[in-house]
Amino acid sequence: MAEGKTQIGNVTNFYSKISVAVVQLTAPVNVGDKILIKGDTTNFEQMIESMQIEHQNIPRAEAGQSIGLKVKDRVRPGDVVYK
Repeated sequence: MAEGKTQIGNVTNFYSKISVAVVQLTAPVNVGDKILIKGDTTNFEQMIESMQIEHQNIPRAEAGQSIGLKVKDRVRPGDVVYK
């Protein structure tokens, strides 16, 4: 677990050509939030600059939704997303 961070979801898929992670959310998240993505070989922080549901840009997503998230580095299914 990442210290002082709250788990907000898990990576379920990654599209390397467009550098987009699919994240199944367990907590709400907003554009502009700083997140940490952590896994066996993944460990980086970034700001959420854009996220989509079914190819529509959205400013906020709720728990239970699956979002497409532009990421700056490679992620893997099973990686955990923290806020």
